[in-house]
Amino acid sequence: MTHRTGEIRIVSMIASATEIVHALGELPNLAGRSHECDFPPEVLGLPVVTAPRITVSASSAEIDRQVREKLAEAVSIYEVLDGALERLRPTHILTQVQCEVCAVSLADVERSIAARLPGPPRVVSLSPNSLADIWDDIARVAAALGIPERGQRLVARLAGEIEEVSRRASALRRRPPVACLEWLEPLMAAGNWTPELVSLAGGVPVFGEPGRHSPALAWEDLLERDPDVMIAMPCGFDLERTRREIHWLTERNGFDRLRAVRQGRVYLADGNRYFNRPGPRVAECVAALAEMVHPDDFPPASRGSAWLPLDMQAG
Repeated sequence: MTHRTGEIRIVSMIASATEIVHALGELPNLAGRSHECDFPPEVLGLPVVTAPRITVSASSAEIDRQVREKLAEAVSIYEVLDGALERLRPTHILTQVQCEVCAVSLADVERSIAARLPGPPRVVSLSPNSLADIWDDIARVAAALGIPERGQRLVARLAGEIEEVSRRASALRRRPPVACLEWLEPLMAAGNWTPELVSLAGGVPVFGEPGRHSPALAWEDLLERDPDVMIAMPCGFDLERTRREIHWLTERNGFDRLRAVRQGRVYLADGNRYFNRPGPRVAECVAALAEMVHPDDFPPASRGSAWLPLDMQAG
């Protein structure tokens, strides 16, 4: 058994890290969070240590424009609130190096006053490019907090849950082609861990490569591949926000001709809380994908929370 000495005060700069802390049983030691951390609900009362430099309520196209403008200027789209960190005096700061668009990065933290805080704090940087990386990140956080055994148990449990879904899905004869869309204007396919999750759920990912960033997607390519299943999971958008933005997809020329549309196999997914959050809920994502990919074989347990079918009248 691991014994720890001294006070632990954790500040999480990314939502997935906050959920890892929670799953490891360390929520009482979480002192601060990013503006995007929203689960579990108890964290909403914690001090916020980051803020966006873009208008996150803007449309998909406008958000893309603002992000490209900031990156062209070599300016981060997020800022670390130095005063908040000084007040919280964290012993551990959890951040990431995977994507400068998705969350506060290691560079953002290094540009902040973290190095000048008393201690200094231990900065744990996560890099979830694949499913194996997510397991490594959980283990990395657990080790940094002095509880490696809890990390091992958590990874084993989550991997077991995924294996159970995968075992059931692999026994099915059909493996339909699935297109997962991580942004709607401009179109982007979901990459990194998502193609792996689709495969584990019994589908064939038609776009995106495991372990690689989400690629831009031409509308003509989507029409040509004509997948059986299409899932819109915009990064950072919940179900309601995705419903409001789905017109970027449904109004495109030829949308009605797509096989997934004709067969009623177009889905809206909660990219914010589930599919773009590489943490403990990745196991729930595989189960949700199986429900969408194989609706006759997996009861829709997460319908309404993780996903919904596209309502063409509403869309």
